[in-house]
Amino acid sequence: MKLFIGALCLAVATVSSATESTREVTSTAADREAVAVTVYNDNLALVKERRKVQLPAGAARLSLREVSGQMRPETALLKAVTGSPISLIEQNFDFDLLTPGKLLEKYIGREVTVLRSHPTTGEEKAEKATVLAAGGGTAGGTVLRFHDRIETGVPGRIVFDSVPANLRDRPTLSVLIEGAGGQQSLELSYLTGGLAWSADYVANLSADGRQMDISGWVTLTNRSGAAYSNAMLQLVAGTVNRARPQRMQADFAMAMPAPAPRKAAEFAQESLMDYHLYTFDRPTSIDDNQTKQLALLSAGAIPVRREYLLAGGDYYYRGRYDQIGQKIKPAVFVEFTNKGGQLGKPLPAGIVRVYARDAKGAAQFVGEDRIEHTAKNEKVSLKLGEAFDITADRKQVSYKKLGDTTAETAYRIEIRNAKDEAVSVRVREPLPGDWEITQETQPHTKESSRSAVWNIAVPANGTAMLDYTARVKW
Repeated sequence: MKLFIGALCLAVATVSSATESTREVTSTAADREAVAVTVYNDNLALVKERRKVQLPAGAARLSLREVSGQMRPETALLKAVTGSPISLIEQNFDFDLLTPGKLLEKYIGREVTVLRSHPTTGEEKAEKATVLAAGGGTAGGTVLRFHDRIETGVPGRIVFDSVPANLRDRPTLSVLIEGAGGQQSLELSYLTGGLAWSADYVANLSADGRQMDISGWVTLTNRSGAAYSNAMLQLVAGTVNRARPQRMQADFAMAMPAPAPRKAAEFAQESLMDYHLYTFDRPTSIDDNQTKQLALLSAGAIPVRREYLLAGGDYYYRGRYDQIGQKIKPAVFVEFTNKGGQLGKPLPAGIVRVYARDAKGAAQFVGEDRIEHTAKNEKVSLKLGEAFDITADRKQVSYKKLGDTTAETAYRIEIRNAKDEAVSVRVREPLPGDWEITQETQPHTKESSRSAVWNIAVPANGTAMLDYTARVKW
């Protein structure tokens, strides 16, 4: 047993010695031949880059610098595209970046040189000291042991012999590889946080409010800790399921198709499983700590409909009330269908900001609303705000309890229109439990099992009334 342990220790020592003597090859962003970035909505991106590297024969440590600082190292995959195959032995992601404080911490227990200047002559004197504590990298928390004393704080300038191997000035993926050597073209892919995108739209209504022009922009934000120059950019719209803890397999990352240039439009879209993939047809550079906007779509003369919605509540069918509301403001919606013309393509989720022209032709902001991912041919409804010239009063005119959970109640809704044009107001009343409308002055439609809807025409500068009786059982 003692012989076996001794042999094992010798083997470990031999491997450790070989590892320490392994030649290190450094690759920077200047070695990149191509970069492709696929960005998802939920602070996630797939980075694929190809680098040309000169490798020695045998074992070597390849330090791939300027990768994302938020890389998920478990998803990293490195393979040779041209040249002889390589074998991957181990990989390390070094994200402990070089700062004065970090450098001092790494030198705890090691010797440094302290330089002090004479207060009158300015002559510098060098003295050796051992770092006993770094105090989180602050000068006041530093403890140094000289040959004859111990001092706190930093009495002068500290000179370090070297930078520790595990302390990098840039995020670095360090890979221990083995191969025949020579010039290689290597492809690295990985998932990373710090990259996200969203869609923003600007809609301009025509003077009569019956048409609109819309333009869409992609807002891309990069806080990953790395820059991606001349990258082929793709965006995925949809919610990708992610396991918890957040971990995704590298083979899934490599299954993503490589971006391909398109000439038809600035963004080309295609289906990807149950998501939608948007491909930008020209390379773009994405700097670190940068927000970039890219044109997504532009469409004009889209037919729109304006709707005024007066929505009620189901609570006031179970008791006796007087005035439910006075001078109620209906909500204003603008609706259009995602089809025809230059639309008819999937719209990524985002905020639509709507503008209308005033009497002098100047565009004025009139409201904004968020849309979800919208497929083609789907209706889009944007809530802009509340109507100013349209008001309503809702009043309970009778209430009769027919049982412990049954009641019959009558309401009157008066709608006033101060506009110089007639409008149609959509009255939506949610009703609890089992219900029926037993009497009404205008016909309703049953929108769902829980709501009745009336479309009330209100003349210009006029008034319209709606009376109805509802019997409910809850």
